[in-house]
Amino acid sequence: MAYRSKVALVYLLGFALDLLNMFVASIAYPDIAQQLHASVTQLAWITNAYMLGLTLVIPLSVWLATRVGERRLILASLLLFGIGSALVAQAGSIESLIGWRLLQGLGGGLLLPIGQALAYRQFPPAQRAHFTGVVLLVALLVPALSPAAGGLIVQALSWRWIFYLNLPVALLAFALGAFWLKPDLPNDERPTLDARGLLLAASALSLLLIAVSLLSAADSRMIGAVVLILGALTLCFYLRDGWRKPGAILDLQLIKNPSLRLAMLIYLCVPGVFTGTQMIAVLYLHNLGVGAAPIGALMLPWAAGSGVAIMLGKRSFNRLGPKPLLSAGMLLQCIGIVLLMRIEQPASTPLIFAYVMMGLGGSLCSVTAQTLAFVGIPAEKMGHSSALWNINRQLGFCLGAALLSSLLGALGGNAFHACFAAAALLTLIPMASVLRFDSTTVLALLNPHPAEERST
Repeated sequence: MAYRSKVALVYLLGFALDLLNMFVASIAYPDIAQQLHASVTQLAWITNAYMLGLTLVIPLSVWLATRVGERRLILASLLLFGIGSALVAQAGSIESLIGWRLLQGLGGGLLLPIGQALAYRQFPPAQRAHFTGVVLLVALLVPALSPAAGGLIVQALSWRWIFYLNLPVALLAFALGAFWLKPDLPNDERPTLDARGLLLAASALSLLLIAVSLLSAADSRMIGAVVLILGALTLCFYLRDGWRKPGAILDLQLIKNPSLRLAMLIYLCVPGVFTGTQMIAVLYLHNLGVGAAPIGALMLPWAAGSGVAIMLGKRSFNRLGPKPLLSAGMLLQCIGIVLLMRIEQPASTPLIFAYVMMGLGGSLCSVTAQTLAFVGIPAEKMGHSSALWNINRQLGFCLGAALLSSLLGALGGNAFHACFAAAALLTLIPMASVLRFDSTTVLALLNPHPAEERST
């Protein structure tokens, strides 16, 4: 097996663990609530604490990788994740479970940006679209299959086994990483820690994620708005402090890269908005009388559409470039959301078609954006760009759901059509930026000889 395939497999195992723990925990909520006497708010923090730990540690990952080495950091993150999983499984109270979920998230937050940077560094620009397709297939299959598998585990064993079963996968990834990953090269560089930047970044991310959880509940929406403003102000202070600072915790100058900037905007407005759209759609379809099982089954046509889009995206990116793929993806997801607005009764065929369209559009944008984000990034900057990408990814998933749920709460419980209209418009926000984007540099990196022929 080629070395890059070994690196990719270690990263993909860690990525699958992260996705599994984001989506499968909710299946165990009723059993956890019964055994640990947890409230609805406390149950929500089982996921929120994991997301908080996952996001908070990302800014520190680049500095840690430079100090201790990427291989050692990946192995340490897998070990920390495994320890956190075992402690979560043995938690005797909801408070301790939430605390150990935070620890689990810290392990995942170290693994994702460093593993992603190391893996993408192994592939030349022309082959990154194919690797992105594999990454997104994992991102498609795990959320689609994990709820059903988690339900079977809870019924047959216990909710604790959802977290115990993380251990063999984490140990496998740890063993493969220990045997396969090349030792870190000696590095005399000992960068100083940008403590002020780290404090500002961690504070801004914490406030934004806490605001998201507060905004999603009607009785805490005003407090959430205040926390959101504080988070935005702290983020502004961080950007002002670190924009041109040498040795900043994150190289914010990478945001000037047109490809990375556009890819981050796409992820906020397309996959991020879909998370909120799906949440509103579940409530809307429930009001129309659609049962829980048929609503859950709608993710299957979404997954089918996503699989087709991922295959098309990774095969067409090098030939067509990002503009036609992103434009088509946004339009397809927008059409799917508009179709949801026109459904007045629980008919299966229009619903299935709407979810297929959203799967096609959302995943076409996802595979294109993730490939575009790293096309022109030099190897020495891959860690910083991966950290920025993963922070943006986590915030996109959280903010999309919070924005649409807050809109539904503000307009009233029956304002579903207004929320779908807002989601459709938000999906199209990047269209102007996509149309203005100059693909010449990207196509030249992917196809240097054809590009030279076209220029002559």
